[in-house]
Amino acid sequence: MPRTITNMQDIIFQLDHRIFFLINRIWTNSFFDTFLPLFRDKFFWLPLYVFIFSFLIVNYRKQGWLIILFLIITVTLSDQFSSHLIKPLVHRLRPCKDPFFTEYVRTIVGCKPGFSFPSSHAANHFSVAFFLGLFFFRQARWVLPAGLVWAAIISYSQIYIGVHYPSDIIAGCFLGIFCALLSFSLFTFFLSRFGIILSRKT
Repeated sequence: MPRTITNMQDIIFQLDHRIFFLINRIWTNSFFDTFLPLFRDKFFWLPLYVFIFSFLIVNYRKQGWLIILFLIITVTLSDQFSSHLIKPLVHRLRPCKDPFFTEYVRTIVGCKPGFSFPSSHAANHFSVAFFLGLFFFRQARWVLPAGLVWAAIISYSQIYIGVHYPSDIIAGCFLGIFCALLSFSLFTFFLSRFGIILSRKT
């Protein structure tokens, strides 16, 4: 049994690295080299965040600030879990920092400090996408799939530029969704506990 487990771990490990090198070294082009590094830059999406916050405040008035508060709680949860709890425990080196792979990794924007597993970028963006998708599900169901695609593109860019393995992204995705579910449950409990009925301005 231990040998079977080890073999399975080896298969997963090899698959993880193979997919990484496909994305990082083979499936590349000048267009991706230019734009994917931008997609994972938090300042690139600042106008989108401003739009989301403004939309919530304009349409839900004071209640919009409550939604924003829980959205911030969601990101804080995912970031704290990924960056300050799991990463120090797992202690996995980034591909661009791993001495066995550094010379084979194509880095576009340099190598960030810190550990690799899970991806905080993936966790944070998937948590935002899933929380908003749940919130708008009855009004605009397209928000959830659109948000997940947005988070997936940002996460893909992390592999492309050489700072994360695919397994880092997958773990970050599930962590982000978990944090969004937890935060949204707290959000609905808070609304129920204090008898708050969300009403959109018409």
